[in-house]
Amino acid sequence: MQKRYNSGKKEVRAERKPYPTDLTDAQWSEIEALYSGMRNRKWSKRELTNAVLCIVKTGCKWCQHDFPPFQAVYSFFSRGAKSGLWEKILARLVEKTRKDAGKSAELHYALIDSQGVKTVADNEARGIDGGKKQKGANGMPS
Repeated sequence: MQKRYNSGKKEVRAERKPYPTDLTDAQWSEIEALYSGMRNRKWSKRELTNAVLCIVKTGCKWCQHDFPPFQAVYSFFSRGAKSGLWEKILARLVEKTRKDAGKSAELHYALIDSQGVKTVADNEARGIDGGKKQKGANGMPS
């Protein structure tokens, strides 16, 4: 079986059974530019990313014969987490998905917790204790 080395000019990939988590060519072209600051190593960034996606999807299952060694994948994942690579990839994909859906690229949202916002004027005089079933400040029946 041919190994998947990063030759510097063109990626050399082995013929292996594709996994459902593997990046398509279009998906890879969307995020490939985000890897530009990383050093080139023995394994291609695409194969390392495919290995990370496979682990994330399947949990602890490791397909040793199909991907680079686990230590290389773990090191790649850790360096990406420390540098913020995974957050940048997620932000890029969210932006693209929103644009494709005809929405603005930036998210605009607000969260309101119904336990924290009370609108009844009568509550100002007595207070609310969410853990008690009784009305009043001390939980005693009125």
